[in-house]
Amino acid sequence: MKAADLINKLRTGFGDKMELPIAFWYSENPEPTPQKVNGCYFKALDATRKGTPITLDVNTIGCMGGKFYTGFCEFAENMIPNFVSLKEKYKKTPRMVTEFATGIGNGQTDKPYLHFARIDSLDTLDQTEGLIFFASPDVLTGLFAWAVFDTNEPDAVCAPFGSGCSSTVSQIVAENLRDGRRCFIGLMDPSVRPHVEPDILSFAIPTPRMKEMYETFDECCLVNTHAWNKVRVRINE
Repeated sequence: MKAADLINKLRTGFGDKMELPIAFWYSENPEPTPQKVNGCYFKALDATRKGTPITLDVNTIGCMGGKFYTGFCEFAENMIPNFVSLKEKYKKTPRMVTEFATGIGNGQTDKPYLHFARIDSLDTLDQTEGLIFFASPDVLTGLFAWAVFDTNEPDAVCAPFGSGCSSTVSQIVAENLRDGRRCFIGLMDPSVRPHVEPDILSFAIPTPRMKEMYETFDECCLVNTHAWNKVRVRINE
């Protein structure tokens, strides 16, 4: 799928003021050069949202959870569960954290580099794992409507517990490994919220699912329907 073709669809449905999504993928190629990020790597994604691609690896991600959820290391059972449960208080027990994290099923990557780039800097999306939209409630509404247009699966769009990196990267990688079609709403982890605007959540779509949705775009409510046109106008005010 060509990035330019998807951009044309998004501009048709959402207008010119919609923020373009970020694509992510793994490779053997360290370009651009990985830069150290202390703490949550979502700090660095602000530049990517503005058009600057970034590359991360196991040495440049400063958060142990981030290293695990991006597939660069094994689960640190002596660190992550206690931190998430006893310090952050996001789960009642450390055991619940372990069950959640190890149950995602994303596994470890065999590629040393993880790349993020806004899709207008790419020619094709064929080698990517997925797309991450940073969406206002109105944009989120449109993405949700599009994602459920061709399916009645009750979990076609889901919002599982998890860190910012698990809801945007881990879940997508795991979904691709199981040939799944789910999309994921995320960035509801309080720890990642300071790194995004107060009215923004994420909507992550596996690339294979995005290719299916691309084919249904012209049939769904995002093209010339009365209700959506009202929302589209508000997105572009």
